[in-house]
Amino acid sequence: MELKGKHIAILVEDLYNEFEFWYPYYRMKEAGAEVMVVGTGAKEYHSKIGLPAPGGVSAESVKAEQFDAVIIPGGYAPDRMRRNAAMLKLVRDCFNQGKIVAAICHAGWMLVSAGILKGKKATCFISIKDDLVNAGATYLDQEVVRDGNLITSRTPNDLPAFCREIIAVVSGE
Repeated sequence: MELKGKHIAILVEDLYNEFEFWYPYYRMKEAGAEVMVVGTGAKEYHSKIGLPAPGGVSAESVKAEQFDAVIIPGGYAPDRMRRNAAMLKLVRDCFNQGKIVAAICHAGWMLVSAGILKGKKATCFISIKDDLVNAGATYLDQEVVRDGNLITSRTPNDLPAFCREIIAVVSGE
């Protein structure tokens, strides 16, 4: 149980990518972490294909100090998440406190809106590459990119490498 005693937030909003939410959710639990679903306040959210996810807690009710890492799944949910000041604050505060911030696919939009990409190396789904570059990141076309406390991946196909990297870093390997 590599992550026993660790606390991880996984963000959610409507139109999330079901693979990018559920795979890390269960993988982090399997590794022993306590995983908290953090959303914008709804009781339930639905993926791009309608799969429900629990609402968890509102981003307004948590603080970065509670977590060792925050995971941001993709899909179209990040475009909704980045309109929520509390979700942006949580990501920005985790990053500024040296906590792991992990984003996959379109979740790069949250990193852009949180203003944490300047001078960082990152990857994302190719269609938002220009957004990351314009926010000051150096784009790398790799399955997983780690730059300090920032971990990014491109697509659901990268989920195994993405989760391995999160677990390795959070566990202190």
